[in-house]
Amino acid sequence: MRSLLMTTRAVALTAARRVHNSRMTLAAAPAAASADKMFCRQCEQTSEQKGCKVVGVCGKTPEVAALQDLLVFVLGGVAQYQHATAQITGSVDPQAGRFLLGAMFSTLTNVNFDGDAIISLIRQADKFKETSRQQYLEACKKANKTAVEFMDNEPARYYLPSSQSWTQSRLVEIARKVAGLEKNQAAFGPDVAGLMECVLFGIKGTCAYAKHAMELGTEDNAVYAKLMQALATIHASKVDLNTVLGMVDLVGATNLRVMEMLDSAHTTTFGHPVPTSVPTTPKPGKSILVSGHDLHDLETILKQCEGTDVNVYTHGEMLPAHAYPGLKKYKSLAGHYGGPWQLQKFEFAQFPGAIVMTSNCLIEPMKSYKNRIFTRAVTGWPGVPHIENSDYSAVIAKAKECDGFEEEDIKQAKPLLTGFARNTVMSVADKVLGAVKSGAIKHFFVIGGCDGSEAERSYFTDLAKSTPKDSVILTLGCGKYRFNREDLGEIGGIPRLLDLGQCNDAYSGIQIAVALAKALNTDVNSLPLSFAVSWFEQKAVAVLLTLLHLNIQNIRLGTHLPAFITPTVLNVLIDKYKIKQANSKDVAGDLKNMLANN
Repeated sequence: MRSLLMTTRAVALTAARRVHNSRMTLAAAPAAASADKMFCRQCEQTSEQKGCKVVGVCGKTPEVAALQDLLVFVLGGVAQYQHATAQITGSVDPQAGRFLLGAMFSTLTNVNFDGDAIISLIRQADKFKETSRQQYLEACKKANKTAVEFMDNEPARYYLPSSQSWTQSRLVEIARKVAGLEKNQAAFGPDVAGLMECVLFGIKGTCAYAKHAMELGTEDNAVYAKLMQALATIHASKVDLNTVLGMVDLVGATNLRVMEMLDSAHTTTFGHPVPTSVPTTPKPGKSILVSGHDLHDLETILKQCEGTDVNVYTHGEMLPAHAYPGLKKYKSLAGHYGGPWQLQKFEFAQFPGAIVMTSNCLIEPMKSYKNRIFTRAVTGWPGVPHIENSDYSAVIAKAKECDGFEEEDIKQAKPLLTGFARNTVMSVADKVLGAVKSGAIKHFFVIGGCDGSEAERSYFTDLAKSTPKDSVILTLGCGKYRFNREDLGEIGGIPRLLDLGQCNDAYSGIQIAVALAKALNTDVNSLPLSFAVSWFEQKAVAVLLTLLHLNIQNIRLGTHLPAFITPTVLNVLIDKYKIKQANSKDVAGDLKNMLANN
């Protein structure tokens, strides 16, 4: 990253001419062009790949978008005080850190659409900010240091009006004056503002992974401190391109640590995944479908369903749960149903039972199943019941009310194979290495990430099916649904398609690549290894920043590049990392270049 900073100095000189040294004061901040409009471009599906301006493609309303912007703004104030305190005491308040994870997670794409829930988080964030201010002042007093007076237009020094006047319309009005992307664009110019978005979205994704780890009892105050530092920095009144680029690397490094923590939390709690053939043919009987990512929630549901004759099915990114010994032991875990998140409106409508969303990937529920879907933890949709205190009795009761699967309606389906995480692959490392040295395996591909509905995403299907028979594909995330039902064969008993797990199991892929490079006495970028990564939301941004932190070259990203990456910044990334857009119009050309390590 140091060389990247040096490379961008010339670029920064040009960009800096457009960058103001401070934000506009709140009084000077322009009002939104229209009270019913928004501007959001944090995900790949954003309207015309430019930004959602009327309503979110995800279904997010302008009001909820504004409230989420305000929540992030207030959290920026919490972070500024916590970071200032950490510079004196060496740590941050763990309670503030834990709150940051859940609050940030709630602002990811397809997570929480409930305005009242976001307002509740704003109230809590406002209290945390005042507590953080007092902690900072106390730390200064004990260390005999002079407290720094933050500028009035920073979130640390901005005070919301009395909570008695906190109507949704009033908070939305405030949000449009003090928060949001357009304020940063006006203050810092498009290049710096775009990178600030990149850092923010990386923070959000990292918070989501850290939240999953925290639910399983794994946390690290150093992670909280780094997240606070990054969030504080992008909310500062003075910031330049090089400073923000430093935060890009910081968040990438922090996410690597968090993925390591989550990997440890999963394997310590549930054991290491083992290769598992997962049934996709339903069983007759009452049923619950669990979607999202949270394995802790899944286990809680499985425990409460034991002895009830209610079968539990996984959906989407929950497929890898079947490979964990600590989860597959439950008799109530019946199999997997459906495919990637974007098909849920069709699949949920056809599922004859209760449904639980444990994390991101929620789409506006259709009338046909809105009365039998439940949200949990950070997720929310207006009018949809929310599970509190891990009590799933209402879900089980709803499942018993529903028809369930009936024998005559069940159709046979091909099982899916999962469970090839780092421990499994490394257990046959000698066999893999031998195949590489003999030439039986000539190339490795990492093809996976987030899925989406765009037709261009057939690129990943076509790429996987076109890979040579002497190559191995490592896949992860819901992007695998593009090709995980394909029979791609084996190489010496090793399946050519290895499902590493969820999107956070990119950590497994990284460890496998590092181990292979070490065994071959080379570096990762010199391996016969290519990355084709489909991105959609902020967890994918966090993983991308980690790959950049590790200096992984020649990543093909797609199908569209993030709208927040300006041409100036893209040129920097191309120069440093040779990052490329997946060419959906020339899969064969991309494959040829990948095989040549270009």
